[in-house]
Amino acid sequence: MNFALILFVLLVITGAFALADAVYFSKQRRKDDKEPWWIEYPKSFFPVILIVFLLRSFLVEPFKIPSGSMVPTLVVGDFILVNKFAYGIRIPLINKKIINVGEPKRGDVMVFRFPEDPSLDYIKRVVGVPGDKIVYENKKLFINGVAQPRKQISDYLNRERIHYSAQFVETLNGVEHVMLLEGDAPAAVPFTRAFPFRENCNYNTEGVTCTVPPGHYFMMGDNRDNSADSRVWGFVPDENIVGKAFFIWFNFSEPRRFGTFK
Repeated sequence: MNFALILFVLLVITGAFALADAVYFSKQRRKDDKEPWWIEYPKSFFPVILIVFLLRSFLVEPFKIPSGSMVPTLVVGDFILVNKFAYGIRIPLINKKIINVGEPKRGDVMVFRFPEDPSLDYIKRVVGVPGDKIVYENKKLFINGVAQPRKQISDYLNRERIHYSAQFVETLNGVEHVMLLEGDAPAAVPFTRAFPFRENCNYNTEGVTCTVPPGHYFMMGDNRDNSADSRVWGFVPDENIVGKAFFIWFNFSEPRRFGTFK
């Protein structure tokens, strides 16, 4: 469901009623006549819908985490806020950037439209920016020939699966984050699909090497062995960017997670 499109349609409809009343219907009514319901309701809803549309389009937008690909940073059921202007002001619906405010950086957690189906929103961590050479070999990450620092900490307990995973603190572009690895998972990418610039990637039994093309980004989940990401379906083009995730505002199952993400 494209909620932005639904909001826009409602905005146009209610705005049309409000405008029609201002320029025509109000002049046909006597001063003591009550507005008909089909004028009163759209006029009442129009400013509310306008505010929501502007907030979601240019400031912040709420999302709910649907999968475990970003565990332990984000877990299923987290409600998060996404900064819509961190990477530039974009025209709603067509997502065309009109004002450049900033660019995604390695380590950012970014929401984007899934390249294979733009009606779906995905969330992953930015690992590679345009021009980077990304090597993920034997579960170790190298960017432009430099191994990315990481240190192992206590194992992570997945309470839903009653399963422990090896947990590491990894540093990308000075940003520390926690990520998981499964000891029994293969180093090789188990399956891949055809995608634009597929020729920029080489796969083998030890992992994958990719050069990020201009205007694109290489994304990975923090739950490394349980994430279908750029290793599988390719690069994210700039026009698919939605915004930068920065805040957990609620989780029904774990209220203590409020405000634990930045």
